[in-house]
Amino acid sequence: MTVVQTINATGASPVVLVCEHASCFIPDALNGLGLSDAAKVSHAAWDPGALGVATQMAKRLDAVLVASCVSRLVYDCNRPPDAPGAMPAKSEVFDVPGNANLSRDDRATRAATYYTPFRTLLAQAVAAKPAPVLVTIHSFTPVYNGAPRAVEIGVLHDFDARLADAMLDTAKAHTDAEVQRNAPYGPVDGVTHTLQVHGTAHGHPNVMIEVRNDLIRTEEQQMQMGDMLAGWLGVACAKVAAEGVACRA
Repeated sequence: MTVVQTINATGASPVVLVCEHASCFIPDALNGLGLSDAAKVSHAAWDPGALGVATQMAKRLDAVLVASCVSRLVYDCNRPPDAPGAMPAKSEVFDVPGNANLSRDDRATRAATYYTPFRTLLAQAVAAKPAPVLVTIHSFTPVYNGAPRAVEIGVLHDFDARLADAMLDTAKAHTDAEVQRNAPYGPVDGVTHTLQVHGTAHGHPNVMIEVRNDLIRTEEQQMQMGDMLAGWLGVACAKVAAEGVACRA
């Protein structure tokens, strides 16, 4: 069973793309986590459209892409093993029976099986670049808990805001979408684990891009969004580089 994949492994760009929530696949051994068919393919299980966007960005930038091959309800690769959300017993409106009352050993086995290979492969991809730039790609729902979301593209960061600042400064030249900082989520929501571990901890510029999933429902929309984001990211990286940091897509 493949739990993590690399796309365009020999990409020459310093950019390392990441898609932690690329798949809704649940291994047979987990018996569907006790979920309904609807829950298994809902946004709670993955980020629809994100892999298509990230794949197009990898193509445009000639960048490597590391993507998880299992549902985030199996293991959320954007969470550390000790975080409740790594193997949530409840996600959005869905209970996850297969994650209820997991023992310490159960959690350790799940992390070793699904998270450790992902973290290892991503660390290797980053280490292979002389001056890596870490970019994670996600999608989010237009409505959450009954409330519509005005934001269309979120540019997220933690302590290192260099690349996010550059993207926000140049946003209007690339998109008419409603772009917001640290929305619809932010560091307080625990969503910057990958950025912290593989980017900030090593001094590498990093950013998380969230796209509202109604904008990337079709393959054509995903390709168009990927093209736009790739161009925008390239300009932002050049801006960071001009300010004295090695960062060029």
